[in-house]
Amino acid sequence: MLRIYLLLVFMLINNTTDCQSLKWENHSGGQLANHTSPNSMFPHPQRTAGHTYRDSLYRFEEHYNDSSIALFIPSGYRQTNSVDLVFYFHGWGNNIDKSIEKFRLLEQFTASRKNAIFVFPEGPKNAPDSFGGKLEEADIFKGLVTEILNLLFLEGKITSKVPGKIVLAGHSGAYRVISTILDRGGLSATVREVYLFDALYGNLEMYTVWLKQYDGRLVNIITPDGGTYDNSLVFLEDLAGLGLPFQKYIKNEISVVELTKARTISVFTTLGHSQVINPFFELLLSSSQLGDIDRQTRE
Repeated sequence: MLRIYLLLVFMLINNTTDCQSLKWENHSGGQLANHTSPNSMFPHPQRTAGHTYRDSLYRFEEHYNDSSIALFIPSGYRQTNSVDLVFYFHGWGNNIDKSIEKFRLLEQFTASRKNAIFVFPEGPKNAPDSFGGKLEEADIFKGLVTEILNLLFLEGKITSKVPGKIVLAGHSGAYRVISTILDRGGLSATVREVYLFDALYGNLEMYTVWLKQYDGRLVNIITPDGGTYDNSLVFLEDLAGLGLPFQKYIKNEISVVELTKARTISVFTTLGHSQVINPFFELLLSSSQLGDIDRQTRE
């Protein structure tokens, strides 16, 4: 049954990109559109009956039936031979619109002046759940990237359908979908950077295996009370045991220069669980390998 389900998902890709026209609107220094994707996280067979957490039922209709993906292209985006993508995943009790507004994600993305496209798939919507849905399955992430690039090409927003550098960023419960994408999403080598905003709740081995096998970069921002502190210390022990270099900071503010000191960086803060995204998202992007929009003036 699962094989048939996955086959139907892949068959839908071309039909979706061929017939769908996006509605773009000016927003936060760029253009924003909403896309409905068969390769998004939900719906998924494991959540058709909803999800129960602490005796409360989070029903399918309200929480697991939204396949939206927000797409954002910053003003000044310049065409290149490949397309860099920054994926963001929200945590528990959140959704696309709430996260974009609360954490000023698009404003931070624009301020970084990076020549990339922002992609935000809807997760478990307003639910206490870390399940990554279809994106936990083998090669679905690769299918999603292919679908998005085909769609943007047909929309005339890009002139190349070749994926460039990919960044995966997420808050809190997003650790699970990010780790499984690294493990089996089909583009492990193409993912160049990972940003965890108080999100290292589990799957530590998937992150260390990715760091050992690929020349990627990982930045982990930690709070004292968010539940990721102990795991982050274990993570550093694992890195040391594998001979993988890392940099550790204990501070609430960090510079772009400091964020380039090592491939793996852990920042232990005294901030709250929801205070580690703004302005850290902009700072991490600014320190990234992604190309700049203002290439001629910045290189």
